[in-house]
Amino acid sequence: MKHMKQLALSAAAVLAMLCAAGCGKPDTPQQSAASDFHPEHLPQITITSEDLHDGVWDDAVSNTDKGTNRSPQLSWEPVEGAACYAVYMVDTSVDNWLHWKSGNVTETNLPAGWAPETEYVGPYPPSGTHTYEIRVFALKEAVTEAQSRFDNSNTGFEQMTAALDQSSSGSGNAVAYGTLRGTFTRE
Repeated sequence: MKHMKQLALSAAAVLAMLCAAGCGKPDTPQQSAASDFHPEHLPQITITSEDLHDGVWDDAVSNTDKGTNRSPQLSWEPVEGAACYAVYMVDTSVDNWLHWKSGNVTETNLPAGWAPETEYVGPYPPSGTHTYEIRVFALKEAVTEAQSRFDNSNTGFEQMTAALDQSSSGSGNAVAYGTLRGTFTRE
């Protein structure tokens, strides 16, 4: 009986610690929004690029001795109801390393080299093959996005992009979403 009481007290102590840590609930509204936001459920944007061939990014878009560190050419059809777009490139092989971050984009055909150096740094894996994914969000209105670290890893990338779905009128700001994935190899 004494052991049962101790076990019950231990279980209660663990439960109390879990609840104090949030009981698995999001700590912030931003995290809550991230768990509710699923861009893959939005209407899809088909993105194309003249700099992607057979699933491989051209050397020119890289920030290596073979490249010129210019952003790739991108195109997609205008999305009805979208006032602007947010464009990202992440290295999904390394904690969503953020290589491109452009917000409030109003064009749907971005020529090669469109993004400035402050918004784009090309692939430069230390070695081997990495996967680089372009993500485009169509938005009803421009938003001030959540914190993200350009040219750095972003383990909270999902929370950052979930903030795009929030506007002055609440959630539902993202009206469509698209991805374009390719690899780049540094030997």
